[in-house]
Amino acid sequence: MMSHGVPARAEALGARLRRARVPGLLWRCVLSSERYLSPGARMGNSALRAHVETAQKTGVFQLKDRGLTEFPSELQKLTSNLRTIDLSNNKIDSLPPLLIGKFTLLKSLSLNNNKLTVLPDELCNLKKLETLNLNNNLLRELPSTFGQLSALKTLSLSGNQLGALPPQLCSLRHLDVVDLSKNQIRSIPDTVGELQAIELNLNQNQISQISVKISSCPRLKVLRLEENCLELSMLPQSILSDAQICLLAVEGNLFEIKKLRELEGYDKYMERFTATKKKFA
Repeated sequence: MMSHGVPARAEALGARLRRARVPGLLWRCVLSSERYLSPGARMGNSALRAHVETAQKTGVFQLKDRGLTEFPSELQKLTSNLRTIDLSNNKIDSLPPLLIGKFTLLKSLSLNNNKLTVLPDELCNLKKLETLNLNNNLLRELPSTFGQLSALKTLSLSGNQLGALPPQLCSLRHLDVVDLSKNQIRSIPDTVGELQAIELNLNQNQISQISVKISSCPRLKVLRLEENCLELSMLPQSILSDAQICLLAVEGNLFEIKKLRELEGYDKYMERFTATKKKFA
């Protein structure tokens, strides 16, 4: 039985070998070598070369849905001119430390739907990176140096295995949007008060406690807390009365929404909500 990770090309090759009555041990060896070819060899060196040549002209390298198991080493030729890399929907489980930090002009990096378990510290050398999309990987934490991504504006980490709100995010002064939905976060600590984000998505976690400091976030306008484990008594009333939050999404927790409307400060929240709605109408 072939493993799920063997490329379709290898499956077709296996079928041909079986039809030709090649001995089982031999065709399994052939398939094994096919499986462990480098990403470039597996998709065809000429095809990868064409992508690299195009990226040299455009500054954009996009290679999605190709079954890549590693970051293409061919990109080392483009470290000084790539602005965008998108390697989403592959099977990449690690980033090469000696290469990833060298893309000096990189503004957008997308590796959604891969198998990353850890990020190298060298990733944090990308001083011009503004957008980092890492949805649906296997990340449990961020590098301690993550706060060095000083230009970062948008961070998407939905569908990982984070157990806590990463404190490194509070060092990012230009961060606008943070998506931490579908993780395993259980509480929001006091450090959240230093977060500079405008929008924070914490939907579908396991949050049962929120620090009152969340009301102190200087720019936070949108807070999404849907489908968590919140009792109404654990939701700080200052979110309603004192914060700048003008969109609070809390459906799917351990209380009825109509009970929220009875809390002190709800009228102030609704004033902010209505004013914002009018502004964008």
